[in-house]
Amino acid sequence: MQIRPATPADVTAVLPMVAKICALHESWDAARFGILPDPEKRYEKWLQRLATDRRSVFLVAEDQGQLVGFLAGTVEKEVPIYRLQEYAVIHDLWVEPEYRQHGIARQMVMQAIERFQQMKVRQIRLDTAVINEAARRLFASCGFRTSTVEMLMEISD
Repeated sequence: MQIRPATPADVTAVLPMVAKICALHESWDAARFGILPDPEKRYEKWLQRLATDRRSVFLVAEDQGQLVGFLAGTVEKEVPIYRLQEYAVIHDLWVEPEYRQHGIARQMVMQAIERFQQMKVRQIRLDTAVINEAARRLFASCGFRTSTVEMLMEISD
């Protein structure tokens, strides 16, 4: 198993995993994660950009030439009322089900942390679905802590 920076040529192989993560999120909370049709097509240009952006982290997990996981993260500007001027966001992390429980996600998260440290970014943020206890355990084991709790209310017409 190899964890490596993604290239633009990897994007096509990552897109089916994007569709899976989007479908999973929507199944957990359709109000919060209401996905438009063909999310992988909507991701394509963004991932192409991440693959060449020195201030982004786009990693893939590869097993014998087959991509089995990915992580996508970016550096974002903070609103100007805070001391912190920028922070990183891990947007997506996916490992194919048959490759889970082998430390692949943890390796990708730790490599992302290292890459953001090299960029001199001082804070990394991410969101996890309430139902995703396994992800919270993973991120906590990598050094993340709960910071805020997002709440949602749907308003009917």
